Amino acid sequence: MMRAEDIRKALLLLEDRDKAEILQRFFKTGTGQYGEGDFFLGVSVPQLRKLSKECGEIDLSEVRALLWSSVHEERFLALLILIRDYEEADHAGKRRIYGLYLQNTRWINNWDLVDLSAPKIVGDFLMIRDRKPLYRLARSSDLWERRIAILATFRFIKERQFNDTLNISEILLRDKEDLIHKAVGWMLREVGKRDVSAEEAFLKQHYRQMPRTMLRYAVERFPSEKKKHFMKAEI
Repeated sequence: MMRAEDIRKALLLLEDRDKAEILQRFFKTGTGQYGEGDFFLGVSVPQLRKLSKECGEIDLSEVRALLWSSVHEERFLALLILIRDYEEADHAGKRRIYGLYLQNTRWINNWDLVDLSAPKIVGDFLMIRDRKPLYRLARSSDLWERRIAILATFRFIKERQFNDTLNISEILLRDKEDLIHKAVGWMLREVGKRDVSAEEAFLKQHYRQMPRTMLRYAVERFPSEKKKHFMKAEI
């Protein structure tokens, strides 16, 4: 069974400091930015996916040790392993992974980490369960928990279940964070891909209160004239 330390050593062999500098800027790791303090090795996502497949069996405590890291790629890899193990687990195993995930949201603290994992673990686990945990997350003071709440609903959207996406979008309408505006607009657009009337009904009710970025993301696929009407607030 693999240990976290073995995986860390494998990651260090893939380190690329030139790529790391680019990623540090891209993920806004400077003082006062949303990714402040995040540290990158410069390992690419394809490399991380390949490594996750090579990791073999690993205890949840070792995965958690990877997740509790200041190194971005270690956290990303931990989430890849959790997703893999979740998909292969029985009911009790899925519940343990879901529980570990929600107990450690402080480490799922950049948009790529959230977007990778929230639909596949939180969303999937709540598909046939009470979805109240998402509403608690949506009202959290933590940016990343709020993003987990709306991204988890992507799993529901794929099954043409839109109510929670629309309800959580309404909760987040006046959110101050640009990363929430983008996430909500994206999920509304995904609703529209499957049922444009459901998205339009929501927009007609709320577009005047929506941040411009959120609205722009939501109407991205609309015909140009309809898009202009919403963006100019003429409906």
